[in-house]
Amino acid sequence: MEKLRSLNHLFVTVFLSVFGGSMVVPAITDVTMSALCPGKDECSLAIYLTGFQQAIIGLGTVVMSPLMGNLSDKYGRKSLLTLPMTLSIIPQVILAFKRTTNYFYAYFVLRTITAMVAGGSIECLTLAYVADNIGERERASAFGILAGVRSAAFVCGTLAARFLSTSSTFQVAALATMIATVYMRVFLEESLPYHVDHNLTQPILIKASSTDDHEPGDQDITVNIVDDHEEEEEEDDHHHHDGQTPPKKTMQVSNKKFPSLQDIISLLTTSKTFSQAAIVSFFQSLADGGIDATLLYFLKARFHFNKNQFADLLLIIGITGTISQLLLMPLVAPVLGEEKLLSIGLLVGSANMFVQSISWSVWVPYAATLFSAFAVFAYPTIRSIASKQFASSEQGKAQGCISGVSSFANIVSPLIFSPLTALFLSEGAPIHFPGFTLMCIGIALMIAFIQSTMIKAVPAALNQKIGDNCLE
Repeated sequence: MEKLRSLNHLFVTVFLSVFGGSMVVPAITDVTMSALCPGKDECSLAIYLTGFQQAIIGLGTVVMSPLMGNLSDKYGRKSLLTLPMTLSIIPQVILAFKRTTNYFYAYFVLRTITAMVAGGSIECLTLAYVADNIGERERASAFGILAGVRSAAFVCGTLAARFLSTSSTFQVAALATMIATVYMRVFLEESLPYHVDHNLTQPILIKASSTDDHEPGDQDITVNIVDDHEEEEEEDDHHHHDGQTPPKKTMQVSNKKFPSLQDIISLLTTSKTFSQAAIVSFFQSLADGGIDATLLYFLKARFHFNKNQFADLLLIIGITGTISQLLLMPLVAPVLGEEKLLSIGLLVGSANMFVQSISWSVWVPYAATLFSAFAVFAYPTIRSIASKQFASSEQGKAQGCISGVSSFANIVSPLIFSPLTALFLSEGAPIHFPGFTLMCIGIALMIAFIQSTMIKAVPAALNQKIGDNCLE
């Protein structure tokens, strides 16, 4: 009951935070265009600046997400959440005050700096918090519910932006983000991972007791892992036909404050399943970054969309994704399994981009939003697959590492897609194909889909063996 109450407070925090952040999405394209290219529907400067900002933010989050996740394993999720949530308030306050060119550039600079810390940190810390409080079997559904809460907040934020003026939109967004931070500090219980049950099957970073080869700054934490009755029966079925109870195991956790590049590489190479999940996450994030940087500009140039039309489109996407993640995914995840759901989500997402790229009428982007009912499966399932490769005390490292991989993709994405978008939306395009960039995004998702079909569930016995191979 206590864990359920903690998760409810986390969901409220996430809802308020995403609500505030999503309100600005339909308006920011028009604000950017008005500040940089007044009166125009196509602006290469806006596209390049958006891509540059995305790349710099990605560069920062590559470093900060693993660092914040690693620190949260020692100091707690709530303590580390405070910094990124507080920083995310600052840019919104600027545009809430005024949206002239000078204020836009101030917003642009501060948004870039603050998002380098907050961009991936809030996401990986909230996922780690859920993993602290949810067992392995229910984790895919729990991650799906968390994603559904995000989608519901996105729907509400987009709906609010649809009926508010631009100035009011940024004011309410800033207020909602402030309330989210205060609520988190007051109501959310701290989650210290070493205080939760260590009942997962593959603790990659846990090694057998040894006093040798310790690096300076490491902290050793002794954990006694005792299998419960159900786990003993499962172990007996596989390995202990003689009826003997598996012995207790004393584990030792190496807990560095600052992860090195070698640590991250070791994480990626220790588990084949985790490395495959990281590859899928890279190409998925590469595509998502391209969508974020180009789709709205494509619709602006192709069909002259404005703030309200952006809001309508995003609202349909959000409602479809919310229903799917909150109602459909918890039902189908135990039946189909995470690996199949991941492949379905990526395949449908790829089809969505191919259809969007050849949009021949203004209704096509709206109709294509139906694909999002299945495309939303990809994100929570890849996070759940990665999470199950780690012990409870290592969820910050796990989610931080995946967020770091995703952030690296966000560096590469604008370098590829922003120039393509600017070129094919301009009058000097080599061929008349405004949606060429979206087609390339669809190809990236198809690569992720092909890789996802190679991910296989790791048997419990193999998990235990891998668990003995760990990092110092």
